[in-house]
Amino acid sequence: SPTPASHGAPMSLVRPFLLLAVAAGSLAAQVSPTIGVTHGQRVKRLAIRNALVIDGNGTPTRGPMDIIVEGNVITEMIALDPVALRAGRSKRAPADAEIDATGKYVMPGLINAHAHIQSQRSGQSMGGFDYNNKIWLANGITTVREVGAEAETVSVAMRGRSARAEIVAPRMFIYPFFDNGRINTPAEARARVQYMKKIGVDGIKIGGIQRDIMEPMMDEAKKLGLRVAHHVGVEETNAWDDVKFGTTTIEHWYGIPDAAIPNLRQNFPSDYNYSDETDRFRWAGRLWREADPKMLDSLFDAMVKAKVAWVPTMDIYEASRDLQRAQTQPWFQDYLHPALANYFKPDPANHGSYFIGWSSTDEVFWKENYRIWMDALRKFERKGGLIGCGDDAGFIYELYGFALVREMELHAEAGFHPLKVIEHCTGNNAKILGEESRIGRVRVGWLADLIVVDGNPLEDLKVLYAGGTSAVRDGKEVRTLGSEWIIKDGIPYNGPQLLREVKAIVDAAKQRVRQ
Repeated sequence: SPTPASHGAPMSLVRPFLLLAVAAGSLAAQVSPTIGVTHGQRVKRLAIRNALVIDGNGTPTRGPMDIIVEGNVITEMIALDPVALRAGRSKRAPADAEIDATGKYVMPGLINAHAHIQSQRSGQSMGGFDYNNKIWLANGITTVREVGAEAETVSVAMRGRSARAEIVAPRMFIYPFFDNGRINTPAEARARVQYMKKIGVDGIKIGGIQRDIMEPMMDEAKKLGLRVAHHVGVEETNAWDDVKFGTTTIEHWYGIPDAAIPNLRQNFPSDYNYSDETDRFRWAGRLWREADPKMLDSLFDAMVKAKVAWVPTMDIYEASRDLQRAQTQPWFQDYLHPALANYFKPDPANHGSYFIGWSSTDEVFWKENYRIWMDALRKFERKGGLIGCGDDAGFIYELYGFALVREMELHAEAGFHPLKVIEHCTGNNAKILGEESRIGRVRVGWLADLIVVDGNPLEDLKVLYAGGTSAVRDGKEVRTLGSEWIIKDGIPYNGPQLLREVKAIVDAAKQRVRQ
């Protein structure tokens, strides 16, 4: 039986709607046959049959295999004999529900290591967090590391609701902002860390921070077992401080080239104003060219030794090198919430909406910036550095979920093999979270955070986009469903169904705007 059209809908009734909704205008996608599977409901024993498995540790595909999930844990991975299968002699492990993944790929659920849970943009409500959460899941994201929550206690509470399956949402790790604007002494820094530990956060995100505050903050965080993500700006601290104090991850890339400039400061013009975001991002596009390769080499050695990982978020700056592409992404038509669309418009009041007077010259510098940046990422990993994968969506024309898949494409553009790209977004991110023995792998004993992908992501990462893609093969148009089934904590969610629910939220919001 194909996918349900709504929670609890009889599965035999919905096939025509699914094919119209997902594959209109192209050859119908091949929907995975299922037995006993209901969108959003965990069963005692789930079998994913005949899967081609991408583990998440960088090794090649294996299969076909049957993956058995009991509750929320992978309990068996059974290699199948193709000859015995064809002859009908293969004995299959019993299950209460089945997804037939024949010809499809099963890989770990994607982990977004730089995510933002947002219920509103530019003061306009997005109707709570459903829009954000469902669009993540639809794109195969089963875990997010939230860095900079709107309200930290709300995010901690939502993490619990997700863990208890009270809401449709990815698994969550909450890293609120450290500095609430009132941290001015070492004692205040330690007190803030202690408060964050008390309310139950998983880690801390720091932005621009003074060195005499960073040192006690990091010391207290280590004592209390809290990991730290550092969004370095043009500040007093840079990547050398992250090495010294033991930061878990450097976010984006500021702070790395800064630390490799001979005078430790970019050559800004005399009228540069960091608070003016057009200035800030324009000159950021000329930063990597000023970094000294030998100093970078030394810094990378130090980062590897100190186990400081790097989450580059290349997608979030892509508009700076190609503004027209950023403004016309195909998923905007159906899935971009009007509140978010309004936030993206150039406006100095909105962080990241800095495209005022943006020129082809700016784009040229940013294209060069990307070439040097990508080369630096390759060198860092060759030295043993840990690279993660996050998207920072909700800013700069990047839409939740879709942006993480775009980030994967940019990792591939940087020169990483698709197996390594998937590892960045699964196994590596699990290590960054300290959860590498629970998530990020398709492995017995690991939690059942999985995606059944309609298409081969090692051939075309675009098949991971929610809604899939189409291509011409041997003169025929082939349609894929993208992440057709997303299994989070053992609970199967149907990707096309999630997308329909997201579109319904967006359509209702557009109707309210028209009224």
